[in-house]
Amino acid sequence: MTDTPNMNRTEVLKVKLEVLRQEHRDLDAAITALQDRGSDQLAVQRLKKKKLGLKDQISKLEDMTTPDIIA
Repeated sequence: MTDTPNMNRTEVLKVKLEVLRQEHRDLDAAITALQDRGSDQLAVQRLKKKKLGLKDQISKLEDMTTPDIIA
């Protein structure tokens, strides 16, 4: 049997957050490359929509990992 380290909920969320951020950066690079080549605008729009969805997911995860501060 292999012993795998147990990660708490916050650590798991932080890993997911980093994965989403990397995917967001990759999409940004892909969009830029497509625009520079003057490629299909429909493909660019689809990637932008996916990128926006990732941004929403990132925001939700950031809210979950950031403690509430009472002002």
